Amino acid sequence: MKKNKKKIYIIGGALVLLIIIISANMFREDDNSIKVEVEEVQRGTVIHKVNASGKIQPIKEIKISSTTSAWVTKITVKEGDRVKVGQLLITLDEKQHLAATEQAQSSVNSAEASLKQVGAQKKRMESLFKQKLISQQELESITAKHELAVNQLRQAKAALSSREDELSKLKMTAPSIGTVTRINIEVGEMAVGSMFQAATLMTIADLTKLEVQVDVNENDVVSISLGDTTEIEVDAFQDTMFYGVVSEIAHVAETSNFGTQEQVTNFKIKVRMLDVHPKFRPGMSANTNIITDVREDVLTIPIQSLTVRPEGYDKESGKKKGDEKEGDEDKDKKYRSGKEKKKMVELVFIVQDKPSGDKEVKGNKKGLFAIAKPVKVGISSETHYEILNGLNEGEKVVNGSYKAISRDLNHNSPVRLDED
Repeated sequence: MKKNKKKIYIIGGALVLLIIIISANMFREDDNSIKVEVEEVQRGTVIHKVNASGKIQPIKEIKISSTTSAWVTKITVKEGDRVKVGQLLITLDEKQHLAATEQAQSSVNSAEASLKQVGAQKKRMESLFKQKLISQQELESITAKHELAVNQLRQAKAALSSREDELSKLKMTAPSIGTVTRINIEVGEMAVGSMFQAATLMTIADLTKLEVQVDVNENDVVSISLGDTTEIEVDAFQDTMFYGVVSEIAHVAETSNFGTQEQVTNFKIKVRMLDVHPKFRPGMSANTNIITDVREDVLTIPIQSLTVRPEGYDKESGKKKGDEKEGDEDKDKKYRSGKEKKKMVELVFIVQDKPSGDKEVKGNKKGLFAIAKPVKVGISSETHYEILNGLNEGEKVVNGSYKAISRDLNHNSPVRLDED
């Protein structure tokens, strides 16, 4: 009895499984099509932009430094102050320089007295020479002494002028109007002066005229021209768009990570801001979109619709999985891996209700097929390409999914629309 019951259970289970399989096959939709999303080819405007990030900087910035070393005795301004031309900024200790100037003035006075004395002697000697009371040699000697006294006076005056100039530079004044953006020294500190590598004591900038300095990759800089309109987004003003124009393009590249795989070659671009907010500060981060070209009323497709395939790909018919001839799959893998060199062409897949070439392709109840069409594109925006030729207005191009466009779709592949 137990054995009979066990057999009955086994047979019953097998029958139930068979019924499930038969039902699944009866209700299974015989559809091997690929689900895709489509968008119509439309006319529109394509705006090509070059994106780059950088910092806001004043167009005119002056660094105040000292040519001589001295102690700081007074600072008459503070950061954020607006200054005028000639306004006193910093005063340095002038005791030593005053003493040196007085010494130089004393040397000038001595040289003038000496010249006056030698000049009087020269006049007497000339008078005596006319009376033939002295020799020619004595006259030449006094003349030489007079010329030497003249030169000594000139040297003394030059030294005095130099000392006075050094003394005047101990009181540093504003060379132009602007705003004090930075003070790097305090009263009582030593201002280290030099003619070549002087320390910056203070920075003055004109904050009414600002620019954004950005680094643009060498591949993009060739499309940028002076005067190109630029959209500027400042991180501190999230909801406001500012505008500017390209005012300067560097002629020499700046290379970072030289000799490594991360080596990058950029060019410095300066964008003059047309709208300057009163709360802008030097050093603020900004993102720029430099508009290099605008095409109006042109055919457009979504960027994701464009893909590449080996040349002649659009002549091949789509096949159901498992129908490939021996070697076709290996050949396709070679094309994709690059082991077999073949020219690649840009194309899109359009959706239509019959396959290309009047070939019968089974496995699609919807009757829709993806047809590969080579295209020539122009400029691109952030979302669309300009189509120069290869498509007509109103055609439906596949714009999703990425996996379908990049891998799954073949020429004449059966497809169905993703209604969602």
